[in-house]
Amino acid sequence: MLAALSLSTVLLAEETAHFSEAQAAGPEETPFDGGTVREMARRLAQQPFKAPAENLPAALNDLTYDQYRDIRYRPAQALWREGGLPFQMQMFHRGFLYKPRVEMYEVAGGTARPIRYNPELFDFQNLPRPGSEDLGFAGFRLHAPINRADYYDEVCAFLGASYFRAVARGHIYGLSARGLAIGTADPKGEEFPLFRAFWVERPREGVNAITVHALLDSPSCAAAFRFGIRPGRTTLFDVESTVFPRVDMATAGIASLTSMFWFSPLNRAGRDDWRPAVHDSDGLLMFTGRGERIWRPLNNPRDLQLSAFGDVNPRGFGLMQRRRDFDSYEDLEARYEKRPSLWVEPIGDWGEGAVQLVEIPTTGEIHDNIVAFWRPKEPLRAKGEYRYTFRLHWCDEAPGNLELGRVTEARSGASWTQGGRLFVLDAAGGALENLAPDARPEVNVSASTGEVRNVVAQRNPETQGWRISFDLFPGDARMVELRVEMKAGGEAVAETLLYRWTA
Repeated sequence: MLAALSLSTVLLAEETAHFSEAQAAGPEETPFDGGTVREMARRLAQQPFKAPAENLPAALNDLTYDQYRDIRYRPAQALWREGGLPFQMQMFHRGFLYKPRVEMYEVAGGTARPIRYNPELFDFQNLPRPGSEDLGFAGFRLHAPINRADYYDEVCAFLGASYFRAVARGHIYGLSARGLAIGTADPKGEEFPLFRAFWVERPREGVNAITVHALLDSPSCAAAFRFGIRPGRTTLFDVESTVFPRVDMATAGIASLTSMFWFSPLNRAGRDDWRPAVHDSDGLLMFTGRGERIWRPLNNPRDLQLSAFGDVNPRGFGLMQRRRDFDSYEDLEARYEKRPSLWVEPIGDWGEGAVQLVEIPTTGEIHDNIVAFWRPKEPLRAKGEYRYTFRLHWCDEAPGNLELGRVTEARSGASWTQGGRLFVLDAAGGALENLAPDARPEVNVSASTGEVRNVVAQRNPETQGWRISFDLFPGDARMVELRVEMKAGGEAVAETLLYRWTA
């Protein structure tokens, strides 16, 4: 431990040295334990921010997306490949959007050893092969036999700023998570913290879990992360994070999620596309500290929209991909029905704050335009220490809360009456299935402005659930907040639907 702290002292004392240069000058092996990275982050936050090295050889400095994809790690060089261990690790080369150097370490037996760069680890296709210069890495990915016992699929990847993503069994990549979001949708501009170094613990034979430690850095703060990763039918990330602000941070986003939403049957006006829907996520699900479950379908607005859902000690929130059938998308290449949902389960006392949702206008599916995160009510103060522990579920559907029916579909179109907008919702499962044959849910539809008419609830024999329809007459309003509740005997029988209609 003392040697590791000595190394961090070297990193912080040499203000003119890049992080990577100081690391390279350190000892080949250093003691490492669960508090090492936290102590490094604490000390790093006491010093001014220094941007990481981005210098690359000319041939690699201006790569296109396709050229960067042609640089492939050689699977035969994967770390732990020959040991028959439950995980293998491959590195990403630097280039394209991923120029900052990221230091990589393997941890075994209480000791951290640098993973050294070697151009022989990569196949450069038609690009010039670098010389002997130590270029370092941009990030890494982990492989494990998640779908078949005899094949190591890619399970997760850490690449770019503080972004990472993962899949569960049967999934392909979709939305991403971030270590920390700062200033998202802020008029002053967004700050993108980055992971400066990773320490990956050598996996143990027969154990379907692996631990990753990460050091985050940005002009506003430094932070330490510990990820306990368990792939499977649901892939779990147990996350322990400690943030050390350099300055007062009023716009921090904890457990930040990033996704893509272009259109769905609820929002496809002006989308000249042959597919029924295009999105990595179709809604924000929240389970509040008060015990209410809320479903908020996503939107692709004409102007940037920011929504805040105040809460105290939230039980969970996440961006969901609810449509799981091919017919909802009809896309043989993108296979949006196989994209994971991502659920955040807070652990411990998160206090007062809000789940915030940012919806950014987009004209296509190549842009991530949806962000969701937890924002504490009070700013994170300079020289403070803030710990957040949570579990990420990469899954088909959020765990638990099965006692309530869920909104399975939401659609919108022109009303039969001029000036109106017709909304049609389907809900099924949970308490909705237990209603008496001659009973129907009490439906309450409210609007922040305008007028709601013609609320109808009828059984849907195709889904064994209920169909709710109503007309909204917004008048001159450019934005209306809608709330739909379904109850029986005064008790909720389905999740509450919130939706922001915009002209």
